[in-house]
Amino acid sequence: MTRRVVLLHTVSGLLPVFGELGAKLPADVKVSNIVDESLLADALANGALTAAISRRVVDHVVSAADSGAVAVMATCSSIGPAVELAAQLVDVPVLRVDTPMVDTAIETAKAAAGTERTPRIAVLATAKSTLSPTVDLVRRRAEHASVEVDLDVRLLAEAFTANASGDAARHDAIIAEALQELAASVDAIVLAQASMARAAASVSDEGLRTPTFSSPGLAMSRLADVLVRG
Repeated sequence: MTRRVVLLHTVSGLLPVFGELGAKLPADVKVSNIVDESLLADALANGALTAAISRRVVDHVVSAADSGAVAVMATCSSIGPAVELAAQLVDVPVLRVDTPMVDTAIETAKAAAGTERTPRIAVLATAKSTLSPTVDLVRRRAEHASVEVDLDVRLLAEAFTANASGDAARHDAIIAEALQELAASVDAIVLAQASMARAAASVSDEGLRTPTFSSPGLAMSRLADVLVRG
């Protein structure tokens, strides 16, 4: 019997990314997608989630569960807090896209720091609406893991503006510059948005040694684990 999972997107451009990563899922799983770009647009316009946006996120998740989905994953970090609320209202697993990334970054930074000093993690975002939810998640997951961390938090607003205007090269260059600047001072780098992964890959190809984490691949691997345990 085929099982169905639902991915909730706020950026239609990421559908191919997650579609390709669907190969990580068990063979009996079919992926359905909900795309609501107004969620992110409204979060950006307000600078953060509002009660109305959160209700819409919850409606999407509950609708997916009611339609028979065996799991739901939201692929946008900006709506993460609302996703956690929705998870309490349904009887199927509901995943934030950024939790596996954050957990992995914390484990990596802790291992690199050893027992001599506090692990250092950088959090980079290009959208203001994404930064606060991601930083909050890092702090809560670190506390859950009994790890104290030092955070270097940076908002690369110029990169977001460049990407919105169609200048992907400028977007990637701004992110690459920040990654190179941070490389010597932190143990791990968290990219708050899936759209930043392309720039990180280009810098890694040039020899960036600092472990740098984006959400899509790790999230789909976590979803696959949940479905296998199923």
